[in-house]
Amino acid sequence: MTASNRTVARAIVESLENEGVEVVFGLPGEENLHTIDALADSSIRFITTRDERGAAFMADTYGSLTGKPGVCLATLGPGAINLMLGIANAQLDSHPLVAIAAQASLDRIYKESHQFVDIVSLFRPITKWGDMVTVRVAAPEMVRKAFKRATTERPGATFIVLPEDVAERLTDAPVLRVNTPVDPSPDEGQVRRAAQVLAGAQHPVVLAGPGVARDGATEALIRFSERLNVPVATTFLGKGVFPDDHANALGTIGFMVKDYANFGFDRADVVVAVGYDLVEYSPARWNPLADKGIVHVHRTVAEVDANYTLEVGVVGNIAETLDALGSSSVVQDIRGEIPARDLVREEIARGAANDAFPLAPARVVSDIRSALDDDDIVLCDTGAVKMWMARLYPTYRPKTCLISNGLATMAFSLPGAIAAKMVHPDRKVLAVMGDGAFAMSMAEIETAVREGVHIVVLVWVDGGYGLIGWKQDINFGRQAAVSFTNPDFVKLAESFGARGYEISSAGELAPTLGKALDDDAVSIVACPIDYAENARLIERLGALTESI
Repeated sequence: MTASNRTVARAIVESLENEGVEVVFGLPGEENLHTIDALADSSIRFITTRDERGAAFMADTYGSLTGKPGVCLATLGPGAINLMLGIANAQLDSHPLVAIAAQASLDRIYKESHQFVDIVSLFRPITKWGDMVTVRVAAPEMVRKAFKRATTERPGATFIVLPEDVAERLTDAPVLRVNTPVDPSPDEGQVRRAAQVLAGAQHPVVLAGPGVARDGATEALIRFSERLNVPVATTFLGKGVFPDDHANALGTIGFMVKDYANFGFDRADVVVAVGYDLVEYSPARWNPLADKGIVHVHRTVAEVDANYTLEVGVVGNIAETLDALGSSSVVQDIRGEIPARDLVREEIARGAANDAFPLAPARVVSDIRSALDDDDIVLCDTGAVKMWMARLYPTYRPKTCLISNGLATMAFSLPGAIAAKMVHPDRKVLAVMGDGAFAMSMAEIETAVREGVHIVVLVWVDGGYGLIGWKQDINFGRQAAVSFTNPDFVKLAESFGARGYEISSAGELAPTLGKALDDDAVSIVACPIDYAENARLIERLGALTESI
């Protein structure tokens, strides 16, 4: 492939087009002028965000939903630093992302200089790979490497730093052919060993994580569970890889105290960890005595952890591995127990019937579920809202309930919803946030309105950092430094050109959500929440722990 003599900035944009990039999220700046100008002449849609954090969160969500790297762009110094939150989130949640940041000219990066910080050193600890373009002919190679490393299991974040003077130099370096690594088939010997472990199990359970969705192995997981009659629990990031209405569904594991799904692990002698990434929920929480036999099924080797010592690890294509294990003649019907399986349904049912105002969290979760179809997308922000949604929101398809759980950052869901709606314009997209997280990212409402990306934001209003107050109550019996005041959400929405709704009774939420989701508009729905249920939940779970 040949290339005409053009600037390095244009060579990078051509390389992005070659990688199939359709959209870049970011902000223009003085030092990335050449890149912005090159994008203006390309087939790539540039989304100007209100904050670089929003750009990175959009790229993060784009990568999560498509499996292709989301791309975000910033200028040097403060712009690049603002990208870091979304970059780190993509890295810890294993979402492919490529960040491009401008830098000062090479003739001043070795000395004290205006707006110069060592971005490469800042980005390296929170990414899989990245470097600065100092040799103009290397630009296409670096783009190809960034994309390849970002998508190779486990996926994550990579970056390219482009100095201002290098960006405007000329190069004839050609773009490179795209190649996609293919997962190997699992080793037959390891599959036999894993089958022997399962054959000897008395109370097996599956722990399924987001690697199942990344590998498109949901149907294989269902076949495996049904073939062996083994219960399946999912992590927060794994929600939807096993449908919650399946008879073998154990629920979601990851709450801060012992929850319903944890009881399925108490008697388990063998845990089949499928696509499970330790970063989101420590093995010490479900294997505290380090006494369970663990079968590791993943596309990568297992992390070293004292509570995650393997009986056997099977590395390779997850769907192939599960089908091979399920069809092994060694393994028979070994039905695992599903204690407390109905307790989630009972809690949801109680919440659905609760007409109290301000609303109980379980009532809100129930109304959200009734407003969305199985393939619609909800993004649950970090805070108390995340705990209630992750525990109770029934999920039936992979990548339809998005949660930040590796980094567990606040404020990702509003900008993330914009990217989600761009990826799936035919689906309803709902961002569910606490009022604290909403205030951190509400400027991106203007981005959604300007770009015509019609999302709905449901704000749980309690005037405080609810999750921190919850933990303070547990640890100290009182709260401190968690309260704040809020704006008029309806007027705020209208000032952005969006629609605003204020919920004033329990019966209003479901029809209001339905209307907002059906409208061809950006909407904010403010719903007062009563977190008194937090303490009652902890009491119920504590009593249940003592009784089982």
